[in-house]
Amino acid sequence: MTEDLAELKKLEHQTAPFALPELPYAYDALAPHISKDTLEFHHRKHHAAYVEKLNKLVAESEYAKKNLKDIIIETAESAKDKKIFNNAAQVWNHEFFWFSMRADGGGKPTGKIADMINDAFGSYDDFCTKFVDKGVEQFGSGWVWLIADKDKGLAIKTTGNADLLMASGEKALLTADLWEHAYYLDYQNRRKDFLVTFLKHLANWDFAEKNLSRRS
Repeated sequence: MTEDLAELKKLEHQTAPFALPELPYAYDALAPHISKDTLEFHHRKHHAAYVEKLNKLVAESEYAKKNLKDIIIETAESAKDKKIFNNAAQVWNHEFFWFSMRADGGGKPTGKIADMINDAFGSYDDFCTKFVDKGVEQFGSGWVWLIADKDKGLAIKTTGNADLLMASGEKALLTADLWEHAYYLDYQNRRKDFLVTFLKHLANWDFAEKNLSRRS
């Protein structure tokens, strides 16, 4: 298993106390598209806060000895455990988002993922338009995903707040964070510009392709 998928699987099988995963690159690695200040603040403050809160919430609960993936799945439909789900899901969502980007990323992918994008959306340009439009249309905070549907090929989906595809059994290939703290310091309220930049300069298509064959 490659390093990024191995790290993701390692996180999924981690039990409390959970630790903040390291970024797969330096804080300034994605500049100028995402500044060092944005990435450092996002990781050390927001991502870290979800980890800290999750540890507090599960410490004396029935989930104290369960791994992150099981916690997410078992709390997804539970009203009483909504806070646990929100924080557990955001720990995973952020790790997936970090791997969805790389320095000198973006642009047209190659290989199987490129063929599947063309089959599903008509062309890479059409995919980009739909991905950006979906992300812009998402009301409030959330995530925009490229997913693999076992029956329909690739699709684009948005989720609100902390929601994620794991809870519904769908396979995530790539994601962009739509919470304002992901882009506001660099793009203010220009979510569309952030998403266009994500696809042009940051998207990690190698990671997306590897997720095609990733087992749950």
